[in-house]
Amino acid sequence: MARDPRDRIPDVRDGLTRAERVVLWQLSVLQKERKGRNVPTAMLYGRVVEHVDLSVAELQRILQRMTGGTSNRLSPGGDASDD
Repeated sequence: MARDPRDRIPDVRDGLTRAERVVLWQLSVLQKERKGRNVPTAMLYGRVVEHVDLSVAELQRILQRMTGGTSNRLSPGGDASDD
């Protein structure tokens, strides 16, 4: 599956990209299938890549951003910052 640049452009309605929207949609589907139990990341990744060309690292960044997890941003000096 070729990468489509439109998958990473935020929608004006809510600011979500197509990739983020697919992650949320597939997460919801899997949670219903698993009757509310936690969804393994590998299982979610398998479902997401059926719809969007995404690396594991990109999925993890999306999940971190959506859950408010810590980021691994680098400061201008190259060291990890603790903003």
